[in-house]
Amino acid sequence: MMHYSNWLIDVKNRASLRNECKTPPNTDWINRGNIADMQNNNPHLNEKASELTAATHLLKKGYKIIKKIGEGTFSEVLKTQSLKDGKFYACKTMKQTINSLEQANNLREVQAMKRLSPHANIVQLHELIFDKETGRVSLICELMEMNIYEFIQGRKTPLPEHTVKHYMYQLCKSLEHMHSCGIFHRDVKPENILIKQNILKLGDFGSCRSVYSKPPHTEYISTRWYRAPECLLTDGYYSLKMDIWSAGCVFFEIMSLNPLFPGTNELDQIAKIHDILGTPDQSLLQKFKQSRAMHFNFPPKKGTGISRLIPKCPAPALSLLYQMLAYDSDERITAETALRHTYFREIRMAEKKAESLHRVSGTMDVIGSCVTQNSVDHICRPARVGKQLRGRHTRQTPLMSHNMKHVADTLIRRNIPHYPAELPKLNVVVPGPQISFPVSTMPTFTVTHRGTLPTITSKKCQSQLAKPRDDSHHAAFKTYYMPPLDRKHGGC
Repeated sequence: MMHYSNWLIDVKNRASLRNECKTPPNTDWINRGNIADMQNNNPHLNEKASELTAATHLLKKGYKIIKKIGEGTFSEVLKTQSLKDGKFYACKTMKQTINSLEQANNLREVQAMKRLSPHANIVQLHELIFDKETGRVSLICELMEMNIYEFIQGRKTPLPEHTVKHYMYQLCKSLEHMHSCGIFHRDVKPENILIKQNILKLGDFGSCRSVYSKPPHTEYISTRWYRAPECLLTDGYYSLKMDIWSAGCVFFEIMSLNPLFPGTNELDQIAKIHDILGTPDQSLLQKFKQSRAMHFNFPPKKGTGISRLIPKCPAPALSLLYQMLAYDSDERITAETALRHTYFREIRMAEKKAESLHRVSGTMDVIGSCVTQNSVDHICRPARVGKQLRGRHTRQTPLMSHNMKHVADTLIRRNIPHYPAELPKLNVVVPGPQISFPVSTMPTFTVTHRGTLPTITSKKCQSQLAKPRDDSHHAAFKTYYMPPLDRKHGGC
């Protein structure tokens, strides 16, 4: 068995080789991925030519470039304005060239955004633009104000507790939606978490992967500071629980305004995790060793703990944080369970109360509109029809029950989430349109009945040539009959 120090030397050597072709560690996401430009003989000229090409390409599609928001290793983000509606969007242009539109639609990021939308906490894809001449792909997405890193950068005082709680609840909702749709992000970090006022949305799905894909996965994935232990200690044997670890690191950073494990390389990253959480026991190490060719051992170390770093952290928040940062991924909390944690109890109660009020108000609005419509219809009926229906409200009962059933169906359909997947068609009987007439006009009104009840006419207005009614029908409605009122001037 090789000693722990030899294994760490090997890890460090492999990390050095990777860094030669990968982005150097940098906390500023805008400056990441500039090695390709530095290797070019004339980077400034190449950058200007690239911007000119992108501007011409987007202008043809009806978008005007406002400014450059940021740049990464594989893409650059521009703020654009639509020439059609004047709205602002974020345009993410890939540096990788694509051969066809079909290949562009099959990109993992595009497929993920289409599957996950629409969701309140997922950045929505507005349009995909493909340029055949240059092979460039641009994703037109909704524009947010800033990311979490920009939000807390340079801040001197901690954020209010309710703000942290609100943002973390939305982040857990986005992860729960992703994981339930069979996708895990693999690069959750403050730079990829966007906010706009009080709304938080998860973006940048270029590294996402299906939860059903079999390991080993790519080892060098996610930003180092937010990389889970199973990503560091195995040869790519990790799953969706790595997103929860990354979210826990973000949770700590939002509360303390400082990163939790700021390792300078993979060797230092493991050391910083052990300094705080302590070294794992032998049973857990055995699980890691089964998925790595090289064996390793860690000297026993008791961690300092997270509570010492954030002494003013509330107990429920600290409890959730420890569950999200469980060293063993099998013991790590899921996004769905995190949403039911005591820490989010107030938000859940407020959501339920808002949903109840919305449901009640929606029902009352529909019922009120039905009552108003019936009142208008009653006013617009001619005098003869009004006399025929006067006092026989039982005839309207089937219609009212049908209307209430339609209202309930409408409210149920409102609460069903919309997914881009094609759903089977339902055989729904849609009631005929209700035609409303203005009060000022008196059009000819025709009464149609869905049931089998015969038309009942008033005795006084019945024609002498009409056939006598059946005694059985007459007996059935005898209880509800009201004789017409005698008027001084007569008339029907």
